[in-house]
Amino acid sequence: MKIPEISLPRVVILGGGFAGLNIAKRIDTKHYQVVMVDRHNYHTFQPLLYQVATSGLEPDSIAYPLRKTFADKKRFHFRMAEVKSVDESTKIVQTSIGDIRYDHLIIATGARSNYFGMENVERNAMPMKTLTQSLDLRSLILQNFEKALYCNDINEQKRLMTFVIVGGGPTGVELAGALAELKTQVLPTDYPDLDLRDMEIHLVEAAPKVLSAMSDHASRKADRFLDKMGVHLWMNTFVKDYDGQTVITSEREIPAETLIWAAGVMGAPIQGLNASKIGAANRIIVNTKCEVEGADNVYAVGDVSLMATKNFPKGLPMLGSVAMQQGTMLAKNFNAMAKGKKTREFKYKDKGTMATIGRNRAVVDLPFYKFSGTFAWFTWMFVHLMLLAGFRNRVVTFINWAWGYLRYDQANRLIVRTYRRNKGEVLEQNDV
Repeated sequence: MKIPEISLPRVVILGGGFAGLNIAKRIDTKHYQVVMVDRHNYHTFQPLLYQVATSGLEPDSIAYPLRKTFADKKRFHFRMAEVKSVDESTKIVQTSIGDIRYDHLIIATGARSNYFGMENVERNAMPMKTLTQSLDLRSLILQNFEKALYCNDINEQKRLMTFVIVGGGPTGVELAGALAELKTQVLPTDYPDLDLRDMEIHLVEAAPKVLSAMSDHASRKADRFLDKMGVHLWMNTFVKDYDGQTVITSEREIPAETLIWAAGVMGAPIQGLNASKIGAANRIIVNTKCEVEGADNVYAVGDVSLMATKNFPKGLPMLGSVAMQQGTMLAKNFNAMAKGKKTREFKYKDKGTMATIGRNRAVVDLPFYKFSGTFAWFTWMFVHLMLLAGFRNRVVTFINWAWGYLRYDQANRLIVRTYRRNKGEVLEQNDV
């Protein structure tokens, strides 16, 4: 890998997501040599992936080069590679471009979609965990409408214009709202020859309500917003199978060319870790200092980690806010260790959750206040703009949002590359 050997301890960070990024930003490289490994050379702001998929934003609006982020950080090295496995006994990480030695290993490999053992669904559904997958989904959505234009079979035409979203969490709700707005505001202009009344959006959720992790107020409002936008809601409903043409649920069969999977995630740990260190949802068990139990100088943070606390006995939620706070805390602990000071345990500060359901519609749960509607929507936009990495990304995203709001238009309806789905091929990939 051509990383210089120096006298400082080497910290290897696997993953450039929220957790890995926060650690690398805040760790003091006067005391450590830091090496980050990721299969992509950019950081992705995952909460806005659905906007790339629905033509609201271009991918470079929510992605930021990792090398640019750390251009001025001394004793920092980035390598674009796929992580294969780790050997704890020799403290070696094996990657697609060679082996790398570590003194401290931080696993921040994130999560991947959880299909709950349904192989056909995994082969045929569209995941939305990476930038590439969002671009594939955008191409598929637009290609479906292009095909529907010249399709002579009415049933096939309707199947091309039917979209089933599995999962009623923030991602599923936001995606359903974005598709509903495309149906009413954008597609009638692009496809005047199509009867878009045949376009159907189904949201399938196993729980009795959408946004089940949020307050009852947020759930009721989101349900009302989606219903008003024409989204078909299927609560207490499970997906059983999908062959690429028909979604089989516990309630009914839905002919659909596109099934979008936003139902659940599981950790993406690396090979080589002892199986006893892997807990529920394939997450690595850690203590309140993010240390992997029974491992020497190995840490796990973010979605891949399973940290049980008093308020979350089954583990902290897999949220970006948890990952960022864990990353910040671990970096501070490393800086404290270098100075011989005491390290601290992690305490999660719940700053609230939010979700948007289209223009002027959003729900916000703060610890001290819950609200919805237009003000919630502007709050959602402001928070997400501020969380984006890079000033340019914020400006470009704001301009896109302002243009869409004023002109009722999604300007990025481009099929840059034709997407060809080989049914039966598993599309999911790990983040690192």
